[in-house]
Amino acid sequence: MDRGFEAVIVRLADSPADSTPGDVLKLVATTLISTVGGASGPLYGTAFLKAAIAVGTSDSLDPISLVAMLTAARDGIVLRGKAESGDKTMVDAWTPAVDAAVQSQQAGGDVLAVLSAAATAADQGAIATEPLIARKGRASYLGERSQGHRDPGAESTRLLLQAGVDAIGG
Repeated sequence: MDRGFEAVIVRLADSPADSTPGDVLKLVATTLISTVGGASGPLYGTAFLKAAIAVGTSDSLDPISLVAMLTAARDGIVLRGKAESGDKTMVDAWTPAVDAAVQSQQAGGDVLAVLSAAATAADQGAIATEPLIARKGRASYLGERSQGHRDPGAESTRLLLQAGVDAIGG
């Protein structure tokens, strides 16, 4: 993931100044797919691609489009990985993140409040994977030995959403 996002930074520097959020999300998707190995590259690549489609050509993000983006990203991960909540995967962080984002948006939260709610819920979701036994993903090969450890995909989701909060000034 580090290699992938380092490549994203390089590619963003060369992107047009008038890039829309959808353009940036698509660039992130294609870069992650081409630079991140294992399951994370395709999963996050799909998430960012679905998010790009959800925001379309809008020049900016508002709370409603942010919720649509997060929902599409989560749904893309579910579609690609065939996981559901409780499987001890990144879905265990994405699902509560989306739920919290929806609640915050419906309560009138601005973009920062919506994303902060999502990041907080993702953190709680990642922590909640510790007692689970992995049923999907690479951790499932460990069986009961996966219990007692936080799922790496859920943790990377937490980090990703918190980085978004930090980037917009939270």
